[in-house]
Amino acid sequence: MTALELVDVGFSYGARGALKEVSFSVMPGRFTALLGPNGAGKSTLIALLTRLYDLHQGEIRVFGRSLRSDPRQALRQLGVVFQQSTLDLDLSVEQNLRYHAALHGMARRLANARIDEELERQQLAERRKEKVRALNGGHRRRVEIARALLHQPRLLLLDEASVGLDPASRDALNSHVRTLCEEREMAVLWTTHLLDEIRAEDDLAILSRGRLAAHGQACEVGAADADLASTFARLTGSPSP
Repeated sequence: MTALELVDVGFSYGARGALKEVSFSVMPGRFTALLGPNGAGKSTLIALLTRLYDLHQGEIRVFGRSLRSDPRQALRQLGVVFQQSTLDLDLSVEQNLRYHAALHGMARRLANARIDEELERQQLAERRKEKVRALNGGHRRRVEIARALLHQPRLLLLDEASVGLDPASRDALNSHVRTLCEEREMAVLWTTHLLDEIRAEDDLAILSRGRLAAHGQACEVGAADADLASTFARLTGSPSP
């Protein structure tokens, strides 16, 4: 079954069209990169997928569940890491996770088990009592990923998750998410404006001015020109980031 399906999705801010007839899909066990320059519509699309904005046009389905007509069941399948951190800096790592577990109505015993599991997976178990404020950017992102996975979603959305991280931390985060994708057969939608976060085997969707400019495997999309950077520049009118 398709993890995420977008059909003719459109959205406007007043008279300004932000997304226009966007259609693509994300499959289980696949790392799908949503690439576009700043202002292309990536964050607007994430806001639609998470119901921060109401869909104006088209259809979005998460594992067959419509976000429009069955939002509760659709959203249960999602884990989200937003571009701007939403952690409480003055709470500990564990307290942030417990708050999220409570929002999902998890029983304490189940929450304890899931928190222990995710902290081990993110290599944060020894830092569970530390305030988030004391962590560096890369570790904060790992806390956000642990939080997003507590309710065991099947689709993970990451909106420019590497913004503000140094190159080594960006690479580590990108590799970590790919490992989750492989080990859990999880579908991943990773939005970015950076070409070096995309691998040849990835599924790729390129947004430009609110429209889908290309969709396919990254190596195939890049084959239309000398390389993916050239294709990106041609389709978006933007220099290679």
